[in-house]
Amino acid sequence: MLIETFTVGMLSTNCYVASDHDSKETIIIDPGLDYTSEAYPIMEFIEQAQLKVKYIINTHGHNDHVKGDAIFQEKYDVPICIHKLDAYFIESLPKTKAENILLEEGNLVKFGKEILTVLHTPGHTHGCICLVGDHIAFTGDTLFAGGIGRTDFPEGSMSDMNRSLQKLERLPDSTLIYPGHGESSMIGEEKRVNPFLSDRSPDLMF
Repeated sequence: MLIETFTVGMLSTNCYVASDHDSKETIIIDPGLDYTSEAYPIMEFIEQAQLKVKYIINTHGHNDHVKGDAIFQEKYDVPICIHKLDAYFIESLPKTKAENILLEEGNLVKFGKEILTVLHTPGHTHGCICLVGDHIAFTGDTLFAGGIGRTDFPEGSMSDMNRSLQKLERLPDSTLIYPGHGESSMIGEEKRVNPFLSDRSPDLMF
């Protein structure tokens, strides 16, 4: 899998363009743009690499992760994929020919030879997901390098977050994580240094 990271928006959201090397089929994860102009470098990269966008995927429905959905859906006429519990966040988007896809635990996202499994990880929102592949995971605002997503929002729950983190802890230590904000890390490293994985501290980060 080829992964290109673009940092967008006022909250420095990681927007990922992930593609299959052979087929060039591609997904765009969390295009949380604040300005239309932020889409141009992403579109230019996609065009120059001759990628074929198949899906836009939101790890959850907060504005800093979905705000650019409409721009890319209009450009590529592809479905937006979001967990069914967070679908209401994108209900107001303009209707297009591409029918959006509501995700659930265990769904498979396939692009070319690449396959990502949907892991439902509530805690930050009811419909937070992670996308898990072969020794790789896009963790959205569930798990960061050294921290986790906030649980003090109306839909937040520390007990839900703890259960979600336990799911991620079961992944191989060599799993590379690509979070919604900040630097990438590895599950093994986070189990070693991240206080939220080691002692379930109730404090919040980000």
